[in-house]
Amino acid sequence: MRQPKKILVAPLNWGLGHATRCIPIIHELLLQGARVFLASDGRALDLLRKEFPNLPYFELPGYGVSYPSKNILINVGRSFPRLLFAVVKEHRMVDKIIQQHAIDGVISDNRMGCFSKNIPSVFITHQINLIIPSAFLQWLGRRLNYFFINKYTACWIPDVAKEPNLSGILSHDTPIHDATFLGALSRMENFKVDKKYDVVAVLSGPEPQRTNLEKMLISQAKKLPYRFLIVQGKTEIQEHFTIGDNIEVVSFLTSQSLNEAILAGDLYIGRTGYSSIMDLVKLGKPALLIPTPGQTEQEYLGNLFIENGVFQIQSQETVNLERGIVDALKKGNLHGHFFDNGKMKHTINCFLETC
Repeated sequence: MRQPKKILVAPLNWGLGHATRCIPIIHELLLQGARVFLASDGRALDLLRKEFPNLPYFELPGYGVSYPSKNILINVGRSFPRLLFAVVKEHRMVDKIIQQHAIDGVISDNRMGCFSKNIPSVFITHQINLIIPSAFLQWLGRRLNYFFINKYTACWIPDVAKEPNLSGILSHDTPIHDATFLGALSRMENFKVDKKYDVVAVLSGPEPQRTNLEKMLISQAKKLPYRFLIVQGKTEIQEHFTIGDNIEVVSFLTSQSLNEAILAGDLYIGRTGYSSIMDLVKLGKPALLIPTPGQTEQEYLGNLFIENGVFQIQSQETVNLERGIVDALKKGNLHGHFFDNGKMKHTINCFLETC
């Protein structure tokens, strides 16, 4: 009898989206008989441990990038030496994990250092063509990104190849070899639930911007005639409390509970994170989305969805819940051809056969 392949899955801890979109990948690996090992840090690792409590895990070094400024050059520039050191350190740690546990393959979601020369390794990303507000630094940043991605055996893109697609220039027209479009990925499912909330706000992303947005939303929500659920995205604690008569706050919800909560609300509020957008497309929910200041990828996606008129977009500096909720509920939502579970299953099967 053939031994199950041992696969290390390592998402980046930069918000929760990289970890959440690995959840359907992990489920499919398990269905196809693989033994899965988890590797990450911080809230991303906390989330995966809660979703898969029986899977072994390893803690990798954090990249340590925060967003105190609206300028991505300042945010990333001040952390760049620490980030490169973390990439080198995680590469050494992953090599050691591979040797000690006889790992057969690695799937990394945006962790630059989790490749291996000895076994197949996959890089999952929707952001190949980085967007940086400086022509030279964008050229340099993209070349550096291509350099690391090409260290991997293959690149999986959670989108469709043709128009219309969800990621635009971020992951199309790229020079990456062995790139495969998986179709969109989401841990969410669509089913009927009774309405419980008018608005469900889900927070994530780097500090201090996550906390800044939470304070803004609570301050304005107190004055509005809607019932709110605010999910803080704090995996390290488990709190549940109310503010006034109309705001319910929970620190964290597992996938099933969050799925039910979003479906029980009329409107979603959150970031323009790519994983959140895929979840909204899967559920067909209208949304008010607020890009993280200084995160150019989210700002690009916000502008992309302003152009197609699907979601309501507001900047964090000018958040107006009263107007935004009304306008967002008038918008449509996205459905259609973005998900292709057959393609994902086939791609994972081919990957396991090479391990």
